[in-house]
Amino acid sequence: MRPVPNLLKPVEKGYVPLGLLISGRGSNLQAVIEAIAAGKVRARAAVVISNRADAQGLGRAERAGIETLVLPHREAPSRDAYDARLVHELKSRGVELVCLAGFMRLLGPTFCDAFPNAIVNVHPSLLPAFPGVDAQQQALTAGATVSGATVHFVTPELDAGPIILQAAVPVHRTDTVATLSARILAEEHRILPEAIQLIAEGRCQVVGDRVVIAPPASDAARRA
Repeated sequence: MRPVPNLLKPVEKGYVPLGLLISGRGSNLQAVIEAIAAGKVRARAAVVISNRADAQGLGRAERAGIETLVLPHREAPSRDAYDARLVHELKSRGVELVCLAGFMRLLGPTFCDAFPNAIVNVHPSLLPAFPGVDAQQQALTAGATVSGATVHFVTPELDAGPIILQAAVPVHRTDTVATLSARILAEEHRILPEAIQLIAEGRCQVVGDRVVIAPPASDAARRA
């Protein structure tokens, strides 16, 4: 893995241009929008792109004054062609960091190579456990006592990129998919904006297959 490229502007010099990809209701998108509005994330939402015209998250973005774009994946002649179109639309808007906020598409090398170590995804399990779809049901079926949420850098391999942040969520014997999903989702809403801010501050570096998070600048100065 390459180190995170020095593309992201330091926090004190501006806001990181952020592109968000969605496929559905956009609750994680809403968490990011609210964190930006509250000044907790020094990013500027440049565009929200969905592969589905009926994604509820598009309305959330529009109400927040964010540009939206619908790019149906079924209209592309190939997966690579679709990824290349996504890259073009994001790059043309100056996007430097991409956030997958419920984007139900596997991104290939064409996309990942265009944004090396600058794509983040949130997944409803403690990866590497329970990758892919229906992670909450996987946890219940396996009899897991703990699950959770993971924010990780994206690679072409499914849910396999270096982990940035995780949050554990206990699995109760009485849990259903709905109840477990609700508790995990609350943690997704918390750690996704936090991870974006860590990247915006330039504090994440990929070393081997791991992410090393540097202390805040004030802490580093005190240790010097």
